[in-house]
Amino acid sequence: MRTQEYKEEKKKEIMEKCFECYCDNGLRNTGIKELGKYCGMTSANLYSYFNNVDELIIQSTAYCMTKVEDDFMELSPKNPQDIMRFISEIPKWSAQKHGKKYRLMYQVYTHPKYVEYGKNFFKGVSMRYTEYAKQLSPKLGIPVDILTGFIFIFVRATVHYAMFEDEYYLKAEMEALKLSVISVLSKK
Repeated sequence: MRTQEYKEEKKKEIMEKCFECYCDNGLRNTGIKELGKYCGMTSANLYSYFNNVDELIIQSTAYCMTKVEDDFMELSPKNPQDIMRFISEIPKWSAQKHGKKYRLMYQVYTHPKYVEYGKNFFKGVSMRYTEYAKQLSPKLGIPVDILTGFIFIFVRATVHYAMFEDEYYLKAEMEALKLSVISVLSKK
């Protein structure tokens, strides 16, 4: 008999593969058989991990987008001198690495069937970003409340760029963010 730990790890693997399948094919054009193929299992086996396709979509989206946040935070600035590098490099890196994921996330969370799940996910985002700000604040010398706002602005502009590759929007927001950071750091 398989352990609960094995089942949880397998479920994570399935969520990642299903999310990838949806990223590649879209929600509308992806059936349960295609998901099974991506996972290397029968579609019936998917139902031993999820009660229905909606549950699979909701859980896969939340799990995989939280992993995207973790990727982001691994590259976060380690000191004040590293902030400008982060602001300059990460949006394009994120677009290249995660653009499809952001597009799918918005497709899922703006769908009338899933909008309440999106609201709940973004409540969690607000809490996680506030926690990131608390972790980064001592390293960067920026107060938590201000850093939280900077993170929200940065992520919003980065996601917008990843979804639409709008250079003008990205440049305007990043320049404003850089000036704001410089202003806060110069007051120390």
